[in-house]
Order: sequence, then C-alpha cells, then structure tokens
Amino acid sequence: MFMVNVYIKKLVNDENLPLPHYASEGSAGMDIYAYVEEEVMMKPGDIKLIPTGYAVKIPEGYEIQIRPRSGLALKHGITVLNSPGTIDYDYTGEIKIILINLGKNDYVIKKYDRVAQMLLNKIEKIQFICTDVLPITERGNGGFGHTGI
Repeated sequence: MFMVNVYIKKLVNDENLPLPHYASEGSAGMDIYAYVEEEVMMKPGDIKLIPTGYAVKIPEGYEIQIRPRSGLALKHGITVLNSPGTIDYDYTGEIKIILINLGKNDYVIKKYDRVAQMLLNKIEKIQFICTDVLPITERGNGGFGHTGI
C-alpha cells in the first residue's frame, strides 16, 4: 500500500494525547481525538468547535477531510456539521472539529474522546473552459428527482 508522509505537530505538552490512528487494518479514516481542558456539554442543537491539540503539514496536491464517526452519529446524533470538512494543504493551524448535536439528549465531549475521522485525499485542480454549448448527454438537464424518488 502506498503511504504519503504528513507531518504532524503536537501543540500541547501532553504525552497521553494519542496520535490520530487507524482503528483497524481496513479503516479508510483515522480516528482523531478531542483535546479539551474541561468537558464540553452539547445540548440538542448545539454547535461546538472542538480542538484536537494537533496541527499538520499536508503535501501539496492533497487535502485532509474531516468526517463523522458513524457510531457517534447513530448512537448519539453527534456529527461533523460541515461534513466533510476540508483542511487545505497550506493550512498549518490547529485542527478543530465543528460538531453538532442532532440527537435528542445532551452529550458530553471529554478529553481524548474520538470525535471524528480524517482521510487524506488527492486533489485535482479544475481549469474551466468557457463555451456556449455543452456536449449532449442522455440525462441532459434533468435533475432533482427526475428519475424518481
């Protein structure tokens, strides 16, 4: 398997803060942890910015996507609000996760809780070419349920 080197910097002096890691051999995303000094109460509908204690230097031509953890979403209604969140290659500040509680109950985020997953993706840049005519396709401009629900 091809591996891409990504530099990571711990921004806090805490030996117990785990590095993001793959939970299993087949995991596409790496679990990333909350680094909060005090527990964060999330009431239904709350949006919170959760620090992780880490910054990264992503190689040019790549991004890191921040995605929800399925267990948190299913069991508690906790998800990443701007999913997937994008960390651009030229951002080197702290990774922070925008979480929302879409559940019916309060949820508490504690230090070292796994709050999201991160994936590295290769990015292709777009160059638009202006035209007066687009190629004809079978679908054409049909959209928004044109094939049924």
